[in-house]
Amino acid sequence: MSLMSLTAVELGRRIKEGEVTAVDAAREALAQIGEKEDSIHSFVTVREEGEILADAARVQKQIEEGLVSGPLAGVPAALKDNLCTEGVLTTCSSRMLAGFKPAYTAEAVRNLQRAGVVVIGKTNMDEFAMGSTTETSAFGVTRNPHNTEHVPGGSSGGSCAAVAAGECSFALGSDTGGSIRQPSSYCGVTGMKPTYGTVSRYGLIAYGSSLDQIGPIGRDVTDCAAILEAISSHDSKDSTSIRREDTDFTTALTEDVKGMRIGIPRDYFGQGLDSEVAAAVLAAAGELERAGAELEEFDLSLVEYAIPAYYVIACAEASSNLSRFDGVKYGYRTEDCQGLHDMYKKTRSEGFGPEVKRRIMLGSFVLSSGYYDAYYLKALRTKALIKKAFDRAFEKYDVILSPAAPSTAPRLGESLGDPIRMYLGDIYTISVNLAGLPAITVPCGRDHAGLPIGLQLIGDCFREKNIIRAAYTYEQRRGCSK
Repeated sequence: MSLMSLTAVELGRRIKEGEVTAVDAAREALAQIGEKEDSIHSFVTVREEGEILADAARVQKQIEEGLVSGPLAGVPAALKDNLCTEGVLTTCSSRMLAGFKPAYTAEAVRNLQRAGVVVIGKTNMDEFAMGSTTETSAFGVTRNPHNTEHVPGGSSGGSCAAVAAGECSFALGSDTGGSIRQPSSYCGVTGMKPTYGTVSRYGLIAYGSSLDQIGPIGRDVTDCAAILEAISSHDSKDSTSIRREDTDFTTALTEDVKGMRIGIPRDYFGQGLDSEVAAAVLAAAGELERAGAELEEFDLSLVEYAIPAYYVIACAEASSNLSRFDGVKYGYRTEDCQGLHDMYKKTRSEGFGPEVKRRIMLGSFVLSSGYYDAYYLKALRTKALIKKAFDRAFEKYDVILSPAAPSTAPRLGESLGDPIRMYLGDIYTISVNLAGLPAITVPCGRDHAGLPIGLQLIGDCFREKNIIRAAYTYEQRRGCSK
């Protein structure tokens, strides 16, 4: 059996018990990358083999000496290419940052390193996390391991594809509007977005600062709980970081949902939802009901306003965050310019791709004089109303159950020609980011073409343990742990 077919926690256990070594696991990951990367293209950067094996040997020695003993020690992992890592290329899959090597490491990555995780490389993504298919990358598209004619989703498509293809044991992604959960659904892996502020954003290259959150991508719920436990911490370097005392997420890995109240929003099961996706998600709901959960349909409301509110807010924040990429301090700089202002314009025109330019222009427009009140402030008010709608729902329910995406993975090229269609692919995930809530996606079936379908479970703020417990129970009853 390939070591990369094991869950991260199972591999960590075998390393700890001396059945295999961290070096064996790193070699296996590199072998899988060598075999599959030409067809999948999950990675933008794979670190030098000698560096990876040296890190693995160092971790193995620490394990043997009892210096690191966590469940992920010695396990090979990948990082989305917007997580800064000292001395390692970090490009956001953009020409604008081609060749950029940060001088510091993201706090979430440092937490993994302290836990003894071996970093293999950086995964492909939609440029600056702007996209839902991993087709806007400046370094080529990533393909879905289940069918290479289809997209893996996005923007964390490279991370999800790498886990699904067995090129690493787990990965980190970032989630601004569903960028972990939607590609996890498309690729048949488990992905989780924690409550906003649970994981430090220090070192995460920002897209929408009030929405971005780093989260885990693994083969099963146990992996995600263990990874989230490792990366969660209060960080004084991040003003939005929250000090929490309840980050022992693995304690929620119990097969028990008796009496759990699960709400199913009628709004999420109407027009636009693929019938096979609806059937698989409702079948999963039935499984939880048979396990003792109490199911009830309800009206969440405001669903139709979530997408416009999200894209106004996200693009406004992106236009501000991306203003720092001007060719002066770091990254790409045009070679043909006359004066400073010409250099700014040509650098940004040449360095950014079409989707990033579209969102910068939209964001600049809604923040401009005369339109700020009409669009941006109205979107912020809508965001507050969406949060209140969820607050009312969680007065009655412990967990909300929904699809992760309206369909299975589309074919390559289908979405890029119609940006609105691509934006609508996030309809079930973006409200979670607007409200700062935790959510998890787990596989719950396949369509007629064999493409994975994902179930989304949403919890109230700081109630990750509820969704972990529900997801773990469903996973164990269905026997779909991978």
